[in-house]
Amino acid sequence: MTEPATVKAALTSQSIETPSWAYGNSGTRFKVFARPGVPRTPQEKLDDAAKVHEFTGAAPTVALHIPWDTVDDYAALAEHARDRGLTLGTVNANTFQDDDFRLGSVCHPDPAVRRKALDHLLACVDIMDATGSRDLKLWFADGTNYPGQDDVRERQDRLAEALAAVYERLGDDQRMLLEYKLFEPAFYTTDVPDWGTAYAHCLKLGPRAQVVVDTGHHAPGTNIEFIVATLLREGRLGAFDFNSRFYADDDLMVGAADPFQLFRIMYEVVRGGGLTADVAFMLDQCHNIEEKIPAIIRSVMNVQEATAKALLVDREALVAAQRTGDVLEANAVLMDAYNTDVRPLLAEVREEQGLDGDPMAAYRRSGWATKTAEERIGGQQAGWGA
Repeated sequence: MTEPATVKAALTSQSIETPSWAYGNSGTRFKVFARPGVPRTPQEKLDDAAKVHEFTGAAPTVALHIPWDTVDDYAALAEHARDRGLTLGTVNANTFQDDDFRLGSVCHPDPAVRRKALDHLLACVDIMDATGSRDLKLWFADGTNYPGQDDVRERQDRLAEALAAVYERLGDDQRMLLEYKLFEPAFYTTDVPDWGTAYAHCLKLGPRAQVVVDTGHHAPGTNIEFIVATLLREGRLGAFDFNSRFYADDDLMVGAADPFQLFRIMYEVVRGGGLTADVAFMLDQCHNIEEKIPAIIRSVMNVQEATAKALLVDREALVAAQRTGDVLEANAVLMDAYNTDVRPLLAEVREEQGLDGDPMAAYRRSGWATKTAEERIGGQQAGWGA
């Protein structure tokens, strides 16, 4: 059985990246509900992110989304982050909100549109250079809605050409993270619909091209932990986008829909050495009806709890049961870990770091929500498309 000190050390070293866009106004296709105190600038997003890290001790990096987080001076933005105990993390490209991209971006049949999309991706690498960010995350809304709309194979060729150009531009210490999505907004074919497509492209590019697993981007019933185990085995799991979904890509709080699934995923991460490898644990969530900072704090805590349970799995007992074919005992070993209440353990970990054992309560007492609601008057609140 894993020693408590080993579990604590692993939890102390775990970091979870929060997304800048989660601090702004976002929502469903029907309505975005604004809230008082929402950030108006990338700098104010970082101010809120600093509060998440202050109370959890586990969220030291913030992902940017371009153009939503465009500023005149990215080095100054990185300095703003450092002043608040943060660093800027993954840079997310956006090739899905321009009218020119109606039929795709890097897979578009028009070379001029493809060039426009590629120029944006290369500009994102320039931003990485300025901020010191390691990872460029690519998700493409490219696809088709009707049979015959475009040549499916040629679109893969166009995608490969664009990815190769971006990969060539990366610095030696930078990575490309390729995300996949089953559908939305393309309903007939999606150009990067699954982990196999993403993996095939990354394999051709080189070791600094890695796959992103978004926990909301799969067909119902998909065994996500199998995908995680396979990509870890192949050395190609670059990052997670953690969220939950009840229907499709809802981007709800991670662990909300199926906390047992999150535990199973984190067990494969622990089993495959993902906690010590260069796997980025990122949140990709949008909070529409709930308070944003508390939702992000709760999400960080949910990942920590799933990780703690995964670390508590008695590997020796599990292996012994597996090798003797004791099906029920093997399952029981996993369930014993999952059913363990790890909240007291995590409270100890936080208190040993000089933090409050209950981050949610500590945030409520801080008065930050009231302060920002009073001070952030006027201007345009940050949100989708802002």
